[in-house]
Amino acid sequence: MHVSMIELKAALRRCFEATGYFVGNYEDAANMILWLEKHGLNGLSELERALPFIGEDSTKEASSVIYEDSTSAIIDSNGRSALNCIAASVDLAHAKALENGIATVTVHNCHNRMFILKALTDCGRRGISVAAYWQNGSQTVTEHTAAIKAGERYPSYSEATTTLSSNEEDKQALTIICSSRVDLTSSLQRSKGNQNARYISAKQVELNKEYSVDNGIDIDEALWAQINKIGEGVLVENNERSRQGAGGR
Repeated sequence: MHVSMIELKAALRRCFEATGYFVGNYEDAANMILWLEKHGLNGLSELERALPFIGEDSTKEASSVIYEDSTSAIIDSNGRSALNCIAASVDLAHAKALENGIATVTVHNCHNRMFILKALTDCGRRGISVAAYWQNGSQTVTEHTAAIKAGERYPSYSEATTTLSSNEEDKQALTIICSSRVDLTSSLQRSKGNQNARYISAKQVELNKEYSVDNGIDIDEALWAQINKIGEGVLVENNERSRQGAGGR
């Protein structure tokens, strides 16, 4: 079925609000999914994999900084989805790079790391070059990189199958590098030894967005129904208040 971006964003906001995301977090989560989808990077497929687990985020400990100095930090996300926590990690790397020229932030125990691309793009548009790197998979390990030049509007993204063995430390980990002095986009995009590599340039990301703006977004009916079903948690609360005379729907 076909939905407008406005309809999709509103449904996603209700969905995350109903699952206990705080104000601001549910706005960020909706924007991260919509950004991936409208730029041709399968935001709805990523959401489909994350949806069974997002309600658990409200029961997990908040992310904590377990090490920090002037140019680096290590953060434990305590098993949360990137939808719920990754924007703050990128903001921390951005702030350190502004002050010291370059900064590295490593995030552990974070799921759905593909959603970092929205936060990474916002950072690039604020004038800081950013690259993010992570691995995924147990039997077959895939490598993922995303990067944007300082001041550019769109990032590039690449993924490849590797012959690397799975490493427990790298599972659910992600590294963010920010610099106000160095263009990071050229050094991390083409790792040697990768197979079945897929590279999406910043120009292609831009073209994908133009296509989405012109043609809208297609969504599987079952997924659309699931998003709205979860979002009914917000509407039910309003109905109860309404019956008590606190206002109508």
